[in-house]
Amino acid sequence: MTCHTADVTIIGAGSAGLAAERSARDAGARTLLIDEAFRGTLCASTGCMPSKLLIAAANAAYQARNTDVFGIIVKDVEVDGKAVMTRVRHERDKFVAAVQASFDDLPAGTAMKARARFTGPTQFALDNGDTVNSRSVVIATGAYAFIPEPLRGLGSLGLTNESIFEIRDLPLSLAVIGGGAIGLEMAQAMARLGVEVELFDHARTLGGARHPDVQEALAKIIGGEVALHLGADVTASKENGQVRLSWSGASHGERLFERILIATGRPPAFDGLGLDAAGLELNDHGVPIFDINTMQCGDAPVFIAGDANAHAAVLHEAGNEGSVAGRNAALYPEIEAPTRTPPFTLTFTDPPLAILGDAADKDTITGCASYADQGRAKIKARAKGLVRIYAAASDGRLIGAELYCPGADHMAHLLAHAIQRGETASELLEIPFYHPTFEEGLKPALRHICASTSARLPAGRASQDAPGA
Repeated sequence: MTCHTADVTIIGAGSAGLAAERSARDAGARTLLIDEAFRGTLCASTGCMPSKLLIAAANAAYQARNTDVFGIIVKDVEVDGKAVMTRVRHERDKFVAAVQASFDDLPAGTAMKARARFTGPTQFALDNGDTVNSRSVVIATGAYAFIPEPLRGLGSLGLTNESIFEIRDLPLSLAVIGGGAIGLEMAQAMARLGVEVELFDHARTLGGARHPDVQEALAKIIGGEVALHLGADVTASKENGQVRLSWSGASHGERLFERILIATGRPPAFDGLGLDAAGLELNDHGVPIFDINTMQCGDAPVFIAGDANAHAAVLHEAGNEGSVAGRNAALYPEIEAPTRTPPFTLTFTDPPLAILGDAADKDTITGCASYADQGRAKIKARAKGLVRIYAAASDGRLIGAELYCPGADHMAHLLAHAIQRGETASELLEIPFYHPTFEEGLKPALRHICASTSARLPAGRASQDAPGA
């Protein structure tokens, strides 16, 4: 048995943990990075990258089937499910390998493959018999795919984001449980690949969209490709190698599915960590209470970052939080409190859904624009969706937005930067908008905000756009 010592011990080698280790080391700390597998980040292995690979294949099939509008006739589009999944895994494994190669760049003695359990505020017992004493700690254990009780016991018939990319061929039918980002992306992708898909959710809303107009558009567009059952509770059982799903609600019923994808959330992975021994105050969900700007848990020398804190389960947030947590763990008890960037999430449906900043309230103005008649969208035969931009009623300063339209995954970055810089709708209208682009479609919403405040439209920008812009 060996007793290891470190200035900063990081538990978990995912995106947040890797960022925390690097940040702490850059701040001069002697670091120890503990992970039970070092299998690579969630993003590379079972999240962002394999899901986008599947979506790319799905969109290729969809586009091939819908070229007639351009006068291009493509006959007999065939999806080779085995080939689709083989490419997903092949390219996914390259991303994973790149992450794993980064472990080799860590200083000697930094990475330790083991499972850690708190035995004190900054002390650990490892499953290999070793112990660790540290001056401060970063918890970056990530999250896991949650399976509700009514859906347990399905074995390999019940898929999660951690197993769906391992299937060797596409199923004939798929029930998707959960209308969040994972559920929406996988439901639409599988449907475009020729799988018969039905989506179920206990809630009556989809994708975390806040504005009722965006919710309505989501349900209409996604519902045009996937059968939706909202406000439904489900139970499932195995039957002759398939899943018999029963559901309540307005569309109550039951049927057999070849597979079921359970996308009902990813709570923090604390199993076996022994948080009770760390002496931290926990919230009602068993998550340590922490400062959103410093990532510190109470006044303890313990910091928490990434999916483990259940705040914002997206890669750029995990990296930012890890960097802050690692630096503050190294500087403890002197810590810094950088201002967080505006909330920003993307769901890679078609069209994409982007949710930025704050929601509308009684002190905001909502600027509106439709993409059903937008010039570039019509050119590309993708004229659907809408934009809602939120601004302070007093001065037109941008505070948030929801985009569900073609190009939203790119235009959202423009708006995120404007929100972060505290720009007004009038100031954003000062930049050039090239014609014809998707970006032009933001202008009616920005002008709506200007017209509802004392903000002056920029000179030369008040005239009508080109037709169809």
